[in-house]
Amino acid sequence: MEELKTDFWASALIRRAEIAGAFAGVVHKGDPDAGAVLVKVATLDRKARLYGPARNGDGERIWLDLSAGSLGDLESDVDEYVRKRRQGDPDLWVIEIEDRQGRHFLQEPVDSGAAM
Repeated sequence: MEELKTDFWASALIRRAEIAGAFAGVVHKGDPDAGAVLVKVATLDRKARLYGPARNGDGERIWLDLSAGSLGDLESDVDEYVRKRRQGDPDLWVIEIEDRQGRHFLQEPVDSGAAM
């Protein structure tokens, strides 16, 4: 199955979050067709989780909870990590979701055992 263009996928994620009552927006827009995406979920208490794309053993897209590793969940650390990643990848998209419940609204599986 062919994957959606990044700008379309990002719009759908933002819409899912908004429908559920969360705020979501694009912090940084990368390549509209095939840029990678980081999804930051801020819980408005100086904590955040960061999700990045990966592939499982079958080649299907999954998301890694990057905060489950050494990155942790301090929002300032997450923001610094995102800043460094953006410097190295101008095509990178960054989507931020603000949700006190910490929901990510990703439809693909999320692996929380990621180690950085």
